[in-house]
Amino acid sequence: MKFQPERLDGVNAIQASTSTQVTVNQQVWTTSVRVPWQGEITAWPCARVEDLTVGQFESLLALQPEVVIVGTGARHQFVSPRLSHPLLTRGIGVESMDTAAACRTYNILIGEGRRAVAVLLLD
Repeated sequence: MKFQPERLDGVNAIQASTSTQVTVNQQVWTTSVRVPWQGEITAWPCARVEDLTVGQFESLLALQPEVVIVGTGARHQFVSPRLSHPLLTRGIGVESMDTAAACRTYNILIGEGRRAVAVLLLD
């Protein structure tokens, strides 16, 4: 018995990921990417945690997410609290994990109807 549909209408779903690419809504991305639960999927301007900026995190506020999942590449790295501060002070959760785990977590959250955004860094 299925409890959830394979695809939720109007919601961006991740079908596959490797260390060098992510497939979202049947489209393959080979650059780092921002995946909101709804709306436009866009390239993310950096591939390394060290290159992330406060401005990039502030730009996520316009999407009004409940939670932001940061996929940090093949291995887990923590995101500086300085970067996540603009989101955390507005009650938006920020979690970092390796990109494969971020993809799985994002899909679980959107399956629950949550307003999640994934920022997926690709090696």
